[in-house]
Amino acid sequence: MTVNRKVTRNTDDKAGLGNLARYIIRACFSQERMVYVPAKKSDDGVAKVIYTSKDRKTRKVFTALDWLARLVTHIPSRYEHTVRYYGFFSNKSRGMRKKADVDDTIPTIMPNEMSSNEARQNWARLIQKIYEVDPLVCPKCQGKMKIISIIDDFEIIDIILKHLNLWDIRNHDPPEIKPVYA
Repeated sequence: MTVNRKVTRNTDDKAGLGNLARYIIRACFSQERMVYVPAKKSDDGVAKVIYTSKDRKTRKVFTALDWLARLVTHIPSRYEHTVRYYGFFSNKSRGMRKKADVDDTIPTIMPNEMSSNEARQNWARLIQKIYEVDPLVCPKCQGKMKIISIIDDFEIIDIILKHLNLWDIRNHDPPEIKPVYA
């Protein structure tokens, strides 16, 4: 799920607020260490959030709006993605392995035991399996194709796409489906 932090919600938009609340449920903080103090129970009449540190030694007090502002800073901008790692690859696990000096014993790159011909066939097989289309069959004449070269230079890709009028394709929402009444 991707959320754009530039999107605002009106207090009357119950569905939008519900969606935002469901997103915040998977928050990047511990709810057990957070205490909400409503404005009615606060000394100065301002709602507050008290957050206790991980070691339980320090507490920080935020106004409710400051807390929300800090909370939503982890929401990525439009077209950006946040990657979270759990278990073996989490920051905590990697840090513990680094402290124990055992992180280097795990190889990060698997040795390639396939020949280049086998790797090419494997690549085509995986594309065919995922997209259900054979990438080495011509879509026009159904003839067998072979790879001559790979273009990975951005400037050349840019020139080719502009020449084919494929560079500036405008994405748009799907057409609105209107009910038909008999």
